[in-house]
Amino acid sequence: MLLKNLSRLLIVFLVLLLAGCVTVKVDLFEEPKPLKEKVISGYGGDKILLVDISGLIVESQPRSLFGMASVTTPGRVKEELDKAAKDKRIKALVLRINSPGGTVSASDLIHHELMAYKKETGVPVVACLMGLATSGGYYLAQAGDTIVAHPSGITGSIGVLAMKLNIKGLMDKVGVEGEMVKSGQWKDFWSPFRPANPEEKQMMQQVIDSYYQGFVDVVALGRKMDIKEVRRVADGRIYTAAQAKDLGLVDSLGYLDDAIKIAQKQAGLEEAKVVRYHRPGSYRPNIYSQFPFPDFSGAVTPQFLYLWWPGEI
Repeated sequence: MLLKNLSRLLIVFLVLLLAGCVTVKVDLFEEPKPLKEKVISGYGGDKILLVDISGLIVESQPRSLFGMASVTTPGRVKEELDKAAKDKRIKALVLRINSPGGTVSASDLIHHELMAYKKETGVPVVACLMGLATSGGYYLAQAGDTIVAHPSGITGSIGVLAMKLNIKGLMDKVGVEGEMVKSGQWKDFWSPFRPANPEEKQMMQQVIDSYYQGFVDVVALGRKMDIKEVRRVADGRIYTAAQAKDLGLVDSLGYLDDAIKIAQKQAGLEEAKVVRYHRPGSYRPNIYSQFPFPDFSGAVTPQFLYLWWPGEI
């Protein structure tokens, strides 16, 4: 009897809902809040800000019912930098980088914001490469005046990828055939529904070469190296921290504490407290936070990546 009554109530509720008589608001995610400062260590009035660059570097934060992915976005980094720029007690910045890289666009945006922050504030920036700081992760390190690498870390993988899935064979097996109406010969360029032809591969290579040159230029400027020397080491391979130091890709081997001490010294501080910004949920105070979400375009459009990808798809 109880089950029958509950079923009737559910049916009535659904009818009213479909009729527009009932409005239900379900908040699946925690309400966003502004950033808050947290002291990690040290003491004194002056501060060293620790900015975390972890996980994939992408344009927007993917969200799901099962939790937040570990990613770094331009929106989050810019928000931290904007807050830091208003705090005159922040005398140095340490980038804690533990990332295999990510998209070309997101890496370039964050690097741009870091360079703009340095120009506006004049504070020294030290990059600390943790266990993995490759490709786009290493790209961001070029904003540092000094680069410190964990002795057991991996870095390098200077280069660009453009990937797609060729699902034609799968479609043939299941009896699905794609149809396309297009306005020009190349409107379906790099389609996943057929193999790429030689002309498409050549066109894509030109794009890749352009992005690669941008990466090389950033490293040459950041490390004060000759372009030819950068190209010699920028063949996509990864390096141990010791190898990277010998090649001039990092300044020294050390740990996060060492990077903080270097930042403190470069800022001319006898004492300082290390702080970081944190906030549950998500907050959208700037233009980079407004990238479309969720973004499913990666399934059908080319993704240009400053990313270490060990192996074929």
